[in-house]
Amino acid sequence: MSSPKTNATKAHTPMRTPLGRVRGLGAARSGTEHFFLQRVTGLGNLILAVCFIVIVISLAGSSYEVARATLGNPFVAVVILLMLLSVTLHMRIGMQVIIEDYVHGEGAKVLCIVANTFFTVAVGLAGAFAVLKISLGG
Repeated sequence: MSSPKTNATKAHTPMRTPLGRVRGLGAARSGTEHFFLQRVTGLGNLILAVCFIVIVISLAGSSYEVARATLGNPFVAVVILLMLLSVTLHMRIGMQVIIEDYVHGEGAKVLCIVANTFFTVAVGLAGAFAVLKISLGG
């Protein structure tokens, strides 16, 4: 006589296929990657924001020439460019997750994700252009 399955054994039944468990992929195929990348960029933002705040505080009350010379320093320019990259990537992923969760029509969802990607690329490129123009003395 076989015993019927209890609720406890049903609760531990995996919801993913064996291949999905091996690859670490969920139903959407990218949830784990987005989750991990969101955490990595968040940590990067924290570290880079501290550096950015130190730079801004050191420039408080300085003349335009001193500020421009400081931003012309390659180390400072790289820190600001890295922050732009990390912040825009973090923003794109975060907005994409929100769009995927709350926009229900497939056409509208795709349109919003494309617009989100173009917007974050535009913001990143505009910021990078400004930093490079100042740092390279343009």
